[in-house]
Amino acid sequence: MGIDYYEMLALTRSAIDADIKKAYRKLALKYHPDKNQEILAPEKFKQVSEAYDVLCDPRKKAVYDQFGEEGLKNGVPSGADEDGGAWTQGYTFHGDSHKVFREFFGGNNPFNEFTDGVDGDLSMGFGGLLGRGRNKQDPPIERDLVLSLEEIYHGCTKKMKISRRVMNEDGHTSSTRDKILTITVHKGWREGTRITFPKEADQGPNIVPADIIFIVRDKPHPRFQRADDDLVFVSRVLLGKALTGCSVEVPTLDGRLLNVPINDIINPGYRKVVPGEGMPISKNPALKGNLIITFDIEFPRQLTPDKKQLIKDALL
Repeated sequence: MGIDYYEMLALTRSAIDADIKKAYRKLALKYHPDKNQEILAPEKFKQVSEAYDVLCDPRKKAVYDQFGEEGLKNGVPSGADEDGGAWTQGYTFHGDSHKVFREFFGGNNPFNEFTDGVDGDLSMGFGGLLGRGRNKQDPPIERDLVLSLEEIYHGCTKKMKISRRVMNEDGHTSSTRDKILTITVHKGWREGTRITFPKEADQGPNIVPADIIFIVRDKPHPRFQRADDDLVFVSRVLLGKALTGCSVEVPTLDGRLLNVPINDIINPGYRKVVPGEGMPISKNPALKGNLIITFDIEFPRQLTPDKKQLIKDALL
């Protein structure tokens, strides 16, 4: 008959995956050498580890269920023709019971952080052990979300495609699948705004998937620079207009054309502030920051003697 892995875990052959995991969890904790000082504990610990190593793997379990220990360890025909088909590779337990324990519980020696419960059983939470045995989450994965000023001004919806590994139904293998994450961009979001999608990174046995965080980055704009909720626009003006006054046309992000009169003398460092024509304020989009117009004064490359004299007469 050979080794009965089901008997080692105190199970019947109708046991499902959840039953196998539950049985291993109970017996591995019972016979772990760090917890149980009985002479036979190490051997029992090894036996339940080997039994779980076989029964938790759908392919090994299928071979064992059909051909028993001999077929599992010696190999069986993998094709339909038992006389000429290829044979599966025989199974040999690697012998590292602590490796099986670590992979299952997510820890090497969690007992220091456990509290004893009724009848000496260790307290356990859903999906694993309390304390060190509890699965830990990987650090978050951060990605840039580059948005144009128009997208932030009006608000929009962005769909981000990610590829991640997800666990298959057998609970042991994984595959790569694509997923679309939808981000509703609010009006006025500032650069550095973080949008978190909890536990959307790669899945795996005994790990908590990492969060995916998108961080807003401003896309360079051909007309404006952003300063928090304000928009900065640079206007080039001739020296004569800088001294005598002018008007500046500013195309806005929502398609209007502002005509801003400048009656002051434009000197280096002069700024014209137009209230309420900047970016929406994210906490109250009905309000907006300011439009700040700065100036690049264009000096003439040369002047005729007559023009120089006219300037001298006017300014000196």
